[in-house]
Order: sequence, then C-alpha cells, then structure tokens
Amino acid sequence: MSLLTIGHRGVMGVAPENTLRSFVQAEKAGLDVIELDLHLSEDGALVVMHDATVDRTTDGTGPISGKTLAELRTLDAGDGERVPVFEEVLDAITAPIQAEIKDVHAARALASVLDERDLTGRVQVISFHDEALAEVRELVPGVRTALVADERQADVVERALAVGATALVLNIRRLTLDTVERAHAAGLWVGGWVVNTREELRLARALGLDGATTDRPEIRLTGHPED
Repeated sequence: MSLLTIGHRGVMGVAPENTLRSFVQAEKAGLDVIELDLHLSEDGALVVMHDATVDRTTDGTGPISGKTLAELRTLDAGDGERVPVFEEVLDAITAPIQAEIKDVHAARALASVLDERDLTGRVQVISFHDEALAEVRELVPGVRTALVADERQADVVERALAVGATALVLNIRRLTLDTVERAHAAGLWVGGWVVNTREELRLARALGLDGATTDRPEIRLTGHPED
C-alpha cells in the first residue's frame, strides 16, 4: 500500500525543526507534503514554530506572542537557522503544505494569506482546534482542512464532519481500526503521526491509513525507516 508521506516540521529527525533548512531538505528528499506549525508574533506575523514559547527550539526564552518578529529574528533556531514566517516557507519550497494552527488567533492571519495568494490548492489547514478550522473554512471557501487529535479520538469523525473537515490526522499510537473504518465510511482521509520505525510503518499499513507523518526522510526513500 502506498502512503502519502508528510514531512513533520520539515524533516526534524535530521534538521532543525520548522526552519527553512528543514523544509528544503524535506522537499529534496521527495516527501509528498511538508507539515509546519503556526503562531502569531506580538506584531501579527505568522511565525513558524511548534511550541507557544521559544525556549525549546531557540536560544531565547519566553512566549512567541510576547515578541515582535524583529526580536524573533535575532534568535538561533538551530545550526544558525532563523525563525521563519509562513510566507518565506511558501517561497522557499514548491511542495504542498500542511499548515497547523497552534494558536487559534493565527487562523484569521493564515486565511488572509491563503486568500491573497490563492493557495487553496496547495495548502491544507490542520489543527487540534475545531473553532480554528471552522473559522478558516468560513473565511476561505474551498480550503481543505483536517482535524488533528491525540488522546481524544472517540468522537473525531463527528467533530471533523461538524466543521467541514475532509481529513483526520491522528496519533498512531492511540488510533484504532474502528476509528479508521468509521472515518473512511464517512469519506474522510486518515493520516497517522508520527511514523518513524518499521513497527510504526507496519502499523500504519495494517490500519489502512492514507498518509504517514514522519521525522525521517528514509520512509519516503525506502519505505522501511531504521529503528
């Protein structure tokens, strides 16, 4: 079975996550889609970073929402990389993108960029936040959305349908065959995260998943990532 391969924060297993270097390497490795995370800076920039604070992935401290883009630009995001904004990623690669809304306040800003650049065909918006998906869908008719879930998966099919999502992106360690079958019966695409080992790849195939989010480019090149 062929799985759509999605580069997790670029290829965070081999490059600093959510940096231009990581995204470019993911595209060069041939991953089908590139996933990234979005927060808003204090001055409204769409900052590409997973956490709400800069502490883990840069040499700085404090919340993203409390820093201007200029201040964020002074930080080292790993190996000399700088914190990118969403528009820079769009220009740096040509691959399709999964843009995850981490901060619900980023939904409106993301919708504006999608509309201005006519990106509904290239960018899929994903989020744990039902309200963020609903807002983007209202602001950008035709945008493709996916609901993300970790532990709370019992009602994900119903939640996805309620906000007009066409896909689910679920933690593979908590995903059941029943959920996949119910999702497929409802016409939803189903992806799993994170698929980095042979065992996880076998599980993804056994569950009948449509896509696999991975930290490792080898999963695209060989289909058998190393443990």
